[in-house]
Amino acid sequence: MLNFRGIEGDFMVETERLVFRRFTLDDLPQLIEHRSDPEVNKFLGGPERQNADALATRIRFYMSCYETHGFGMCPMIWKETGEMIGAAGLQPLENTREIEVGYSLVKSFWGLGLGTEAARGWMDFGFRAKGLERIVAVSDLDNRASQHIMEKLGMKFEKTEVHYEIECAFHAISKSEFLERNS
Repeated sequence: MLNFRGIEGDFMVETERLVFRRFTLDDLPQLIEHRSDPEVNKFLGGPERQNADALATRIRFYMSCYETHGFGMCPMIWKETGEMIGAAGLQPLENTREIEVGYSLVKSFWGLGLGTEAARGWMDFGFRAKGLERIVAVSDLDNRASQHIMEKLGMKFEKTEVHYEIECAFHAISKSEFLERNS
């Protein structure tokens, strides 16, 4: 089940087990808590990029994306309990003209297929509701779990390059390729 509601206002993407809404500054303490786990932030640039000051800047970037692009990274809410269990969404990839799908989960929710579910939901939103022609994803070269999600979604490895100050595997998929796999 995929649902897009209120796209122009407080948009929400909804999947079978997850719902997404806009970040607010009230979410900052929980985002800091989630990303302070060394196993979670290991592939997100580590504590240097996932500390309180960096995340305060980052959450404002996420919020600005809603106004400029009509999408952005959002809190990932577990429908069963209403708790925030991570973040996912679409955003401009730094220093490029690309739009990337991103996702992160608290450790206790790893291995349940939620990263794939979240990324698929956001890619569907990007291609169907926003008319994007291509979506990319990047991950630390050692983050095989994230690369596996990209591959399951039909994204193809294109190159390695530096993003977020780390060497990344760069994957991409076109609208036609995604829709062919997910119609």
